[in-house]
Amino acid sequence: MPVTTHQLTQWKQQGRSIVALTAWDYAIAHVLDEAGVDLILVGDSLAMVALGYDTTLPVTLDEMLHHAKAVRRGVTRSLLVADLPFMSYQESTQQALHSAGRALKETGVQAVKLEGGNPAIAATVAQLVQAGIPVMGHVGLTPQAVHRLGYRQQGKSPETAEHVLAEAIALEQAGAFAIVLEHIPSVLAQQITQKLTIPTIGIGAGPHCDGQVLVTADLLGLSVRQPPFAKSYVNLRAVITQAVQAYDAEVRDGTFPPE
Repeated sequence: MPVTTHQLTQWKQQGRSIVALTAWDYAIAHVLDEAGVDLILVGDSLAMVALGYDTTLPVTLDEMLHHAKAVRRGVTRSLLVADLPFMSYQESTQQALHSAGRALKETGVQAVKLEGGNPAIAATVAQLVQAGIPVMGHVGLTPQAVHRLGYRQQGKSPETAEHVLAEAIALEQAGAFAIVLEHIPSVLAQQITQKLTIPTIGIGAGPHCDGQVLVTADLLGLSVRQPPFAKSYVNLRAVITQAVQAYDAEVRDGTFPPE
């Protein structure tokens, strides 16, 4: 049976960890779905891992929708969520409704994710939820604010920790069904997780969240630049390089293709 947003809340109550990964094309999505991943995020991280940009900022809504369509074709069970990219929801609630509506109508994803938890963003989340669009929040290190925050850990001081907690609470009150906690101290992530009734999904936020997400390119050892809190479970760059070099050698010495 397909995973739903309501199941994530049930799993939090049951103490069952939630497994999430990112996908940017049909092949990767099909593998993740068959492997039993609970939640697949078409993250705007594809700007860096699939499109070669230095940050997530340049990717457009149309590009996100293009990749989300491909991912959707590979997914039958996992809950599918798509990021709304930079400046596709910040201008106004009307813009956010238009962007999120396109994501659900044109790609078949079941929810969208947007970054931040200030009053304007919380109000936007509330409007999206009222329109029937499930929303996942994202606080802590928000990559779309890289030029303001950098890639530094957030919430390290008592004041900034209180700010991150307040944003998470505001997003829950606005109707978000889950929240990503990125690159914040483990103690703060634990406090937020215990405070909220909705699931927290951590990335670089320690072991006390209700679930974990990684960028799949990091997990597979494919990323050119990998954050310090990520973990590679295999070095596919080396595996692929060896395979390409073996093919290269066989073509050059005439052993491929065989008679």
